[in-house]
Amino acid sequence: MNSATPDPPHSGEAGNTPHVMTAEERAEFERLRRHAAVRHRRLRRAGSSVLLLLALLLAPLAAVAAWVHDTVSDTGRYVATVAPLASAPPVQNVLIDRLTDRVVDNVDVQAVTDSLVRTLQDAGAPPRAVDGAASLEGPLRDAVRTAVDRTVTRVITSDAFQQVWEGANRRSHAAVVNMLTGDREGAVGAVNGTVQLDVGEVVDQVRERLVDAGFEKAAAIPDTDRTITLFEAEQLGKAQDAMRLLDVLGTWLPVLTVVLAALAVWTAPAHRVMLLITATGVGVMMVGLLVALALVRRVYLDSVPPAVLPGEAAATVYDTFVRFLRDSTLTLLVVSVITALVAYLYGPGRLARGIRTVADRGTTATGRALGNAGVRTGAVGRLLADHRQWITGVVIGAAALTLVLWNHPTVGAVALVVGVALAVLLVPAILAAAAAPARPVAGQAGQRAVP
Repeated sequence: MNSATPDPPHSGEAGNTPHVMTAEERAEFERLRRHAAVRHRRLRRAGSSVLLLLALLLAPLAAVAAWVHDTVSDTGRYVATVAPLASAPPVQNVLIDRLTDRVVDNVDVQAVTDSLVRTLQDAGAPPRAVDGAASLEGPLRDAVRTAVDRTVTRVITSDAFQQVWEGANRRSHAAVVNMLTGDREGAVGAVNGTVQLDVGEVVDQVRERLVDAGFEKAAAIPDTDRTITLFEAEQLGKAQDAMRLLDVLGTWLPVLTVVLAALAVWTAPAHRVMLLITATGVGVMMVGLLVALALVRRVYLDSVPPAVLPGEAAATVYDTFVRFLRDSTLTLLVVSVITALVAYLYGPGRLARGIRTVADRGTTATGRALGNAGVRTGAVGRLLADHRQWITGVVIGAAALTLVLWNHPTVGAVALVVGVALAVLLVPAILAAAAAPARPVAGQAGQRAVP
């Protein structure tokens, strides 16, 4: 009978009998599985949020650390940083004025006029002539200053000075390190809360030129007075300590920041959304860094007395020293914006779908036009169509790797890489659309012909 109770299994078969879950057990199992999945997603979301926060906080510091490290350790980079100062008119004017003052101060014009007055008096010259000779001190000083200024200007604005400047900085590449550590050796050094530029070679050239021009007093320019103060900062000591730390972290801090950002995207439940958030966050932090650089510039200009360095020259010095940091920050900002746009365009948003649709229609129309013109890509085009996602991933990965391996990429370099990547993505799409449809197998064709 159907209602008969089945025989109990033998003792050897008891362990092999499958257990059939009841409805209540299955419901409880599904509830626990959903609960575990929700808990797992929450843990992943929390972990990715912490990683993202760390990456965003370290991003500006990593950019500054990389700039400090590159500027200090790379001779070519350092020379490229300070070379424009030699041709900057505000800095040239400061050098010309300071060197001219030092030469004129060593020319005793009053002694010359006093000697002339005594000579006239001894010769019995009229009082009017003696008084006129005494009043020559001012015009004579102006004439000496004009002649000295002309000679110094020729030296400072010459190509030889540019070569001397770059050569001196290349030979004394430790200058930036000295500025950070307080050592006085090199072209740039920090002394008692000030940052000074050593113009010793320029002084030697000016002194030699003036002596050759007949200003023998120029030989008395002291060798000890060979520096010009560029910076004065009460917190220079603290800044030097911070810069030393940044120099140590300059190699690994950028790597750590990139790893944290990548882990944040990888651990998040929604990778695309987290990539969009990460790119947007990095872009915001780069904007903040640009604002901070502008604020520091204002503070620096307000802290430098005009007697130490005129405002225009101080602004030129600051802008020259930080221009590579500003360029790197702008580059990171552009990369962040492009990454965020790519992440959005791969999403389900209405605008993203519309842009993808327009792009697909454009490539399809172009491919069909080529096909109608007799350009058929055949099996190659169908292969490209079947592996379109793989091609897209490889192209994007290659573009990212190119920017990573590019030595100090600029905004122009980013635009070039993005343009090439877009072209490489469009060409396979067009070739795929130009592929002729696959020919049916003979057997299949015969079967389709049978009514």
